[in-house]
Amino acid sequence: MKILFFVLLVANIIIGCSSDHQTHQASTTQPEKYDINKDTTVSAGEMKRYWLVLLQKGPHRNQDSISAEKIQAAHMANINRLAKEGKLIMAGPMGIEDDLRGIFIMNCADSAEVESFVKTDSAVITGRLIMKYYPWWTMKGKYIFK
Repeated sequence: MKILFFVLLVANIIIGCSSDHQTHQASTTQPEKYDINKDTTVSAGEMKRYWLVLLQKGPHRNQDSISAEKIQAAHMANINRLAKEGKLIMAGPMGIEDDLRGIFIMNCADSAEVESFVKTDSAVITGRLIMKYYPWWTMKGKYIFK
């Protein structure tokens, strides 16, 4: 009886591990693209879309120090201009040395507008930085502090 119990226990463990493995494999597939219009947890009109822009190290970072300083000064001037125009809500560098160099949160109508503004940045133009952007939603009128 003990042997039968042991065999059944081992069989259950093997079957359990096998089904866990299959579940794990299924979870590695690409997640479904988020669509706020299909999200039933959000009431219409409660959310506002902003744009999260990630600025990463670009392929052309070998400028001499004087050129790099000029590019950085123009980068900061562009940030200030976009902020005054109300297009750039928040911007800042990362606190660690990594490929991710900084983040913008932008208030733009669409991705084309985001691209058009970020492509005016000297660091992006020269290839010191590359950008990746994503739509990002938050509650209207909340969480924006000035």
